[in-house]
Amino acid sequence: MFLVSRKGTFSKEISVISFRFNMEIYSVQKKRFIFDSNLKKVRSNMTRSSGILLHISSLPGKYGVGTLGEEAYAFVDFLRETDQKLWQILPLGPTGFGNSPYQSYSAFAGSDLLIGVDRLVKDNLLRKSELDKLTEFSDKKVEYEQVAPVKTALLKKAFKRFNEKFDLYKEDYFNFLGEHSWWLDDYSLFQSLKEQEPDLIWNKWKKPIKQRDQLAVDKAHLEFAEAINYQRFIQFIFFKQWFDLKKYANNHGVQLFGDMPLYVSLDSADVWGNQDIFLLDDKGKPTHVGGVPPDYFSETGQLWGNPVFDWERLAERDFDWWIARLHFSFKMYDLIRIDHFRGLESFWSVKAGEKTAIKGEWVPAKGLELMKLLKSQIGELPVIAEDLGVITPEVENLRDEFELAGMKVLQFAYASDETNEHLPHNFGENFVVYTGTHDNDTTLGWIKSATIDERQNLKCYFNEGVAKLPDRIIEAAWASVARMAIVPMQDLLALDSKGRMNVPGTAVGNWEWRFKWEQLKSSKKEYLKELTKRYNRL
Repeated sequence: MFLVSRKGTFSKEISVISFRFNMEIYSVQKKRFIFDSNLKKVRSNMTRSSGILLHISSLPGKYGVGTLGEEAYAFVDFLRETDQKLWQILPLGPTGFGNSPYQSYSAFAGSDLLIGVDRLVKDNLLRKSELDKLTEFSDKKVEYEQVAPVKTALLKKAFKRFNEKFDLYKEDYFNFLGEHSWWLDDYSLFQSLKEQEPDLIWNKWKKPIKQRDQLAVDKAHLEFAEAINYQRFIQFIFFKQWFDLKKYANNHGVQLFGDMPLYVSLDSADVWGNQDIFLLDDKGKPTHVGGVPPDYFSETGQLWGNPVFDWERLAERDFDWWIARLHFSFKMYDLIRIDHFRGLESFWSVKAGEKTAIKGEWVPAKGLELMKLLKSQIGELPVIAEDLGVITPEVENLRDEFELAGMKVLQFAYASDETNEHLPHNFGENFVVYTGTHDNDTTLGWIKSATIDERQNLKCYFNEGVAKLPDRIIEAAWASVARMAIVPMQDLLALDSKGRMNVPGTAVGNWEWRFKWEQLKSSKKEYLKELTKRYNRL
């Protein structure tokens, strides 16, 4: 921990205590992340309801990117006004090349880009006039490369004023460090080291720091004390803003629905700090990487490049990293979706160096043991299983063993006949039904590019023209027996493919979409509210 001078500013002195994650630290920290008795009530709140899928970055506003600022509160107000109970978002972590929230530098940290600068003005850490440069960016999409340096400069000004006014924040700040040091210390050092050579993956660092030699780690803590303190500040502000927003949403009857990727990025504090739980060679390079075999999205499969877990080692560690991650997520969100849930039963493992995901194999995981341990700690699980793609009876059994809700996607429902499992008349109550997900085209875009068979099936099912189909498909979701129904904001607005969030298998041009309030007509609000009442999702 660092010291604070009498003037309230940080000194550059720092202890040489390393907080490498281990079972001893976890045994202390897990008490902070296990919910109180209210957690066991969450499942009872997973009643018939509906909501919107919209990532924080896609919120409107004049500061270059959607944030946890005033527009997020306005979006909660919109959800309340239309009787929506769920706001589903994508992962919140800091991103690297490609800006994918599923390729983050940390499974725990929040992105500095998502910090609301307008809230920092209210906290007297920024001046309103200082935000002018952020208003020069387009409000039509997120221009990551242009926004990031301008926002970083502003946040460093806020950090300077935070130091000057430290006595005002001291108690909350030290409480935050006490609760989060088990992941925050590694992350803050990792990001400080990354700043020196941003394009260098950690396994290219010099051997002592790459292999986390204690002397090298301690030396780096001293050398980069100021940068480390800045990273801690960013996380303190991010989580303060996040939990303020969560409190506001919960007080207005809205649950925040988070998304947890199965894998973490190779270039992350998680892999660097816990190398033994991943399949890496002695140079820190993955021996095998994750993905999926050829499927709906790609004829050659999807090769994600993430290192896969060493499940044997995880079991030896009593799944400590995974358990802490899950408890952390339960504190962050009211519900979580585990992306690529089938990877907890078995995962598609591809030898590092392959150009596509075709030459892979299914390897058993230990998700059953992990979930049993989790359930023994907290009881019923507020978890939705992303069970799309190649799903075996074993995966379904794992999902059903813990009574987890699965997913249905209506864009997948019309490619075959009336027995298709995604058709509303074929699935049961314990599901979340979507018109589409962040990986799909918008529903209107999908309709316009649908195959002849899909168009014929849509015509038979709805007896409507193309213009009315987006609303009819939303209605089919709301009318279904699925416990929860979710529509991406783009589909509510009936946008075409220009509103698409992500094209799987592509590295650029994704995650940029934002909406504007003027797109949300009063008729759309009335339609959504009326639909929610008609199909008993109040």
